[in-house]
Amino acid sequence: MSVFAHLVEQLAELLTPLFHASAAAAAIVLFTALVRLLVHPLSRAAARGRRAGAALQPKIAALREKHAGDPQRLRQKMLELHAEEKVSPLAGCLPSLLQAPAFFLLYHLFSSSTIAGEPNGLLAHRLFAAPLGGRWADLLADGGVLGPAGLVHLGLFAVVAALAAVSCRRARRAMAQQPAPAVHGEAPGLGAATRVMPFLSFFTLVSVAVVPLAAALYIVTSTAWTAAEQALLSR
Repeated sequence: MSVFAHLVEQLAELLTPLFHASAAAAAIVLFTALVRLLVHPLSRAAARGRRAGAALQPKIAALREKHAGDPQRLRQKMLELHAEEKVSPLAGCLPSLLQAPAFFLLYHLFSSSTIAGEPNGLLAHRLFAAPLGGRWADLLADGGVLGPAGLVHLGLFAVVAALAAVSCRRARRAMAQQPAPAVHGEAPGLGAATRVMPFLSFFTLVSVAVVPLAAALYIVTSTAWTAAEQALLSR
């Protein structure tokens, strides 16, 4: 972790002439962009997989209708279809899984008071008036919701809410274009879960509220990157 802390400090020093007291926050945004750039090839592959999966929907609908009374047979045939067409239903999970270590490392870095037995100097860095190691609930005690630190988080909440609305609208539009599954082929509760899925993007608001501000910056930057990336790859 000390190596990572040194990397963040070095990036902050490089960015200080441009961002001054918020240089460490800018370093986190840059670090997030570098991580997303590294996993971009996998994101492109995942987008191709989603398009291939969408192309399979008529065949999947036919399988659901044919094997509506035999869920086990339906699952087997769907697996065979994905294998035959070389489409993995889990391909879209890889970019998120590979980002997880970077996020948790950043979370741990800004949640620790010491690094290698020394005081964690990164906790002194701020984004405007808000300390990067502070959480929203803690910052409320310093001026309340409309205080200097609270306003920083409100700005992040506004950005995340806007991105979540875009993601939700895109997901609902994509679901509307897919053929409706056969009722008898559905697992119990699957239909309700599918309808709720587009709204899960708003859960990001909860994450931003409970993690240190540095980790919240990672989430917001990564979410914005995902929205732009999906818009680009869906063309």
